[in-house]
Amino acid sequence: MEKRREVLLTGIKPTGTPHIGNYFGAIKPAIEMANSGEYDSKYFIADYHALTTVQDAKKLKQFNQEIASTWLACGLNPENTTLYRQSDVPETFELSTILHNVTPKRLMNLSHAYKAQVQANQQQGKDNDTEVNMGLYNYPILMAADIMLMNSNKVPVGQDQRQHIEIAQDIGQYFNNKFGKTLVIPQALIDEQVATIPGLDGRKMSKSYGNIIPLFGTEKELEKLLKGIKTDSSLPHEPKPLDSSVFQMYQLFATPEQIAEMTERFKSGIGWGDAKKELFATANGVLTPLRDKYNHLMANPDQVEDILQDGAKKARIVASETVDRVREAIGVAPKKLFKVGFDATTKTDKEAGKC
Repeated sequence: MEKRREVLLTGIKPTGTPHIGNYFGAIKPAIEMANSGEYDSKYFIADYHALTTVQDAKKLKQFNQEIASTWLACGLNPENTTLYRQSDVPETFELSTILHNVTPKRLMNLSHAYKAQVQANQQQGKDNDTEVNMGLYNYPILMAADIMLMNSNKVPVGQDQRQHIEIAQDIGQYFNNKFGKTLVIPQALIDEQVATIPGLDGRKMSKSYGNIIPLFGTEKELEKLLKGIKTDSSLPHEPKPLDSSVFQMYQLFATPEQIAEMTERFKSGIGWGDAKKELFATANGVLTPLRDKYNHLMANPDQVEDILQDGAKKARIVASETVDRVREAIGVAPKKLFKVGFDATTKTDKEAGKC
């Protein structure tokens, strides 16, 4: 009998154009793991999570298209990986509602996103809860539902997302302690080498800092941004620091042989201008084929939508089984959605009848 593969799940919020920090910190390692064949991989677009900050229908639709096209352009193979939108799997929100009832409020008070907003309000002399909606406050519960709905064993995340996985573990354990071992407790997978990607100003690359490099910007845009990376005032003949943003970013795109050669050039005093030219040439060589495929997908949204719909059908089969299991554990009659004539390949909920 073939051994069951562990479930690998990851997602990304559609809150704007992806940048290279997203790519190296989450997308690339997740796709590499999926392509290894080691895992049963499931990736989702967290569009309901985005509602905490994106409350413009046209923008959200555009961001959804961009994120789906990004995964596919970067090498996601929908033949062996399930790609779906969070909003296309309504079982997520039923499980989230159930998990709300076992989650202590104090756990939500510890969430980094909530604490950061409270701290910002305090610094500005505002009420602690200004701009805090319940979507932001309860964000970790919905994330826990996303994860455990798919029976996820491993969740690739950046270092800054580690807490969300720890909270999901706590919530799952609270549920299992009350109702019996029902939910799979996930584990975080973090690549310590690329967990923090430097931005143009040396700080962590983040939209909130305004220091990002768009993943699919034009060649000219990429060159201009890389030329603008902040550097020190060392002269061309002086050694350059290997912990500089230029070198750290170069390492992301370069081969081991290129990195070894550039290390020696930094030590011997390469000029910052030449270093940035090398960075651009190397980065552009990696990004050009991704950019071309991304632009093709953005120009063909129906192709992307077909992939998302196929993924949703597959995801809902797993989701329905999980919700049935949870309903039985808490004493609510299972829905058994796919056991009363719902054909996941041909019918909609409306056609099959609500259960």
